[in-house]
Amino acid sequence: MRFAYAAVGALLLAAPFASSAAAPEKAAPSSKPVASIDLTTAEGLAAAKAEWRYQDAEIIQVDFRGQKTYDYKPHAGVPDFDDSKWDILTPETLKRGHGGNMWFNWYRIKLTVPERVGNVDPTGTTAVFEVSIDDYAEIWVDGELPRYVGQSGGSVVAGFNVPNRVVVGRNLKPGQQFQVAVFGMNGPISAAPGNTLFLRYAKLDFHKEPPGPVAVWPAEMGADVERVAKPFDDIVGGEPKFMKVADGFDFTEGPVWNREGNYLLFSDSRANKIYKYDLTSASLSVFRENSGYSGADIAEYAQPGSKGLAYSPDGLLTICEMGNRRVTRLEKDGNLTVLADKYEGKRFNSPHDLTYRSDGTLYFTDPPFGLPKLGQDPRKELAFSGVYSLRNGKLQLLDKELSGPHGIVLSPDEKYLYVTNHSGKNKVVIRYDANPDGSVSNRKVLFDVSNDAGKDALSGLKVDQQGNLYVTGPRGIWVVSPDGKHLGTILSSKHPRNLVWANSGIKWGGHNVYVCTPYALYRMKLGVPGPKGIQ
Repeated sequence: MRFAYAAVGALLLAAPFASSAAAPEKAAPSSKPVASIDLTTAEGLAAAKAEWRYQDAEIIQVDFRGQKTYDYKPHAGVPDFDDSKWDILTPETLKRGHGGNMWFNWYRIKLTVPERVGNVDPTGTTAVFEVSIDDYAEIWVDGELPRYVGQSGGSVVAGFNVPNRVVVGRNLKPGQQFQVAVFGMNGPISAAPGNTLFLRYAKLDFHKEPPGPVAVWPAEMGADVERVAKPFDDIVGGEPKFMKVADGFDFTEGPVWNREGNYLLFSDSRANKIYKYDLTSASLSVFRENSGYSGADIAEYAQPGSKGLAYSPDGLLTICEMGNRRVTRLEKDGNLTVLADKYEGKRFNSPHDLTYRSDGTLYFTDPPFGLPKLGQDPRKELAFSGVYSLRNGKLQLLDKELSGPHGIVLSPDEKYLYVTNHSGKNKVVIRYDANPDGSVSNRKVLFDVSNDAGKDALSGLKVDQQGNLYVTGPRGIWVVSPDGKHLGTILSSKHPRNLVWANSGIKWGGHNVYVCTPYALYRMKLGVPGPKGIQ
């Protein structure tokens, strides 16, 4: 963890075995880069496997809340925008002037992290994209334009002919890609100049920073939504926003809120760690190392770490350890108790997600996704992927018909158990009646998105206080009524994996939901609270 802007709040320890917390970073690194790529030369573009695309922007009149106002087109900041018909700019034409007077345009470039930059291995570095547009610019990275009150520079206008510097990636890996879109403006706006709009220079710098993810200054970005039914308006409001609060992870999942300490815990299954994000100080720290596996063959595992996390009714953290293929409980003295690791003498596949009932009954899923070769792994002992309950020491197999049981949650009244199936073809939410003895009955498909155009499978699952389900899957977060009606979708290109309410975030207003995506942690304000009991 690295320290920056420590005056933001007190730095707290996550636990006796945790690393020190680091306050949020607010700006791109100011250290001298260890390597740099000039993106205006043929050599630099070849190194980044990049190509500049160009298009003029057009101001258009639109209707907005009953009045005439103005917008622009195209909206080319989104990551999957089709720029294939745009002009290709070569190093000879890149710095050429465009338009004149009041003028707006777009430059787009997809960057690939090379194996080496000169004699420097960029693995683990932080990449900063820097560009100078005559006269102003805004920078989108992978569909995001983050901004915060008082910001100058970075993703937003820095000043008259002042360069923009924005972090495009942390903890880099060769082959990693980033889509950058630069919105250029000729200025001053109110005193339209007689010259043209042009790009002065652009480069990609690599900075050697202390390893690990970081908390970032909460920066808002708009959230697109697909509104299907009226109740969805009350959930997301008129102007929903995501706020990025931490960045630079390998693959986050399994968030849980500690009510007493007002902090989040969540897994990074590839890094084999549990992280703590303190909501009071907005700081990040490592809560637990080797959270899911420490075997000698760990290099074979893509996701050896923990996944789902949950608190028992008596406040003890319970962990799905994928690599160790077991469910454990962290006791108050720091020791681990193994709750379950076998069914009928055979080891679990890789427990993935879990949830508690108020009487202490534990439910969990067990797909093969933590095994190095997934369902074809020779270590696999069970012939199926199961959904289980554990009540008073008795383990029950509830369902073995799903190919990839994944997210799991109870309805607020604990009458129903819900499970998502993580499959490219059978993207369904299953509902069961949850019986008092820990068994289930009346299995039914509650919701099916198998025909949606989005590529992602269903993943995490949560419910709000009204019983609506929040299902992470194709194109974002699907909101579904208790009877299986699609209310709307919170769209996101960041592949949300799971979410959790943290209802004590009063200083931010509303009911805060924290969303885990593979590389970052986000916050979003919704109009409905989370469940009153265990999440």
